[in-house]
Amino acid sequence: MKTNKLYAIILIVSLLGLLSCSGKNNGPTTIEWWQFWTDPSIKPTLEKIVADYEAQNPDIKIKLTDLTWGNGHEKIVVAFSSGTAPDIVELGSDWIYEFASTGQLMPMSKDLVKDTSGYYGWPPAIYNNDIYAMPWILGTRVLYINRTLMIRAMKDSNFVPITFDQLKTLCFKIDSLGNGVRGFGSNAAEKHTLYKKFLPFFWSFGGRIISRNGNFAVISSQKGYDALKYYKNLSDSCSLVDTQRRIEDAFLAGKVGVIISGDWLLKRIRNEKINIDFMTALIPGPVYPGKSFVGGEYLSVSAKSPHRAEALKFIRYITDRENQLAFCKANYSANPSNKETANDKFFNDDPALQIFIKEINLSPFPAPDPQWVYIEDIIETMLEEVLFKGMPVADGLYAARGKIQKLIDNK
Repeated sequence: MKTNKLYAIILIVSLLGLLSCSGKNNGPTTIEWWQFWTDPSIKPTLEKIVADYEAQNPDIKIKLTDLTWGNGHEKIVVAFSSGTAPDIVELGSDWIYEFASTGQLMPMSKDLVKDTSGYYGWPPAIYNNDIYAMPWILGTRVLYINRTLMIRAMKDSNFVPITFDQLKTLCFKIDSLGNGVRGFGSNAAEKHTLYKKFLPFFWSFGGRIISRNGNFAVISSQKGYDALKYYKNLSDSCSLVDTQRRIEDAFLAGKVGVIISGDWLLKRIRNEKINIDFMTALIPGPVYPGKSFVGGEYLSVSAKSPHRAEALKFIRYITDRENQLAFCKANYSANPSNKETANDKFFNDDPALQIFIKEINLSPFPAPDPQWVYIEDIIETMLEEVLFKGMPVADGLYAARGKIQKLIDNK
């Protein structure tokens, strides 16, 4: 009797265990994704893409968590440090090295190697010859020129500045029109913004921040000096110096002739139905063409995610041709990483958007470095000292070189 009771207990426990396991397997697998696109104009499109994916894959549930650029980086750092990182995390292009170098991201070369030829933007995603992120949404900055002011100043409706000398001439002539009109929009001390407006000039002059072998800070070269001297001359002599938003407001009001901005301004002009005769143009250089700042949002998988295959499957889905096209149409933007998407009629038929596609292909990403966020801060502090506090150009660059070299030496 005791033996029969023992067998009965074992049988019941076994059946309960099987039922428990069966219950777990019947539920969908939840993939947690942290992302930054919270704008009401694009968030519904993102949610629809997710909903469509879930409908096609009923065994998967995508849990969206919104981040902001103000504190998102800090939250990601805390999550990785505490072991609570999501399966998929959207990262700025200059953050990937920081987290890949500390083992927080899953290497994905064997999974993505076949995708490399079909996408732009791989340099920031590669660390120690392995891929740690999938390019998703790229971004760059171009010239915006008020054609009404340009024609008044240059007496030429077809003028487009293709060299820095021509850009300077244009800005100074527009500035001389008077009545509160300024030639150029120069950014004030605005975090994460000022350095992105200077680097196009720095790179176009041929400057480098770090040597090719990664061992030396070389920002204080003659090329770097020429770039900062040129930018400071524009800023001091013919510019409205203000925040990015106020510079854009002044441009749209016909009070600034030339500014540097992203494709978000195209969307604003369209959505707010602003009546302005403008054009976009590639960043000039000492010789044509110059270079601009390129960055972007990338999708990475946490090294500790138990759902590698499911996460990669979703990443491939959201970055495919049709979903990137839907995203760009909803956002009225020209920043797809998918090459097939970039060749779509939507971009080719819009001259303003086409300039952004061309600029992305002509411009470099910041040099990949695990400490880029700190290098960025050094550059922005130096620019504030030189542009707004009277520090000589050479002294500012030399001080920045020393601080960046310390970061390199202490790796």
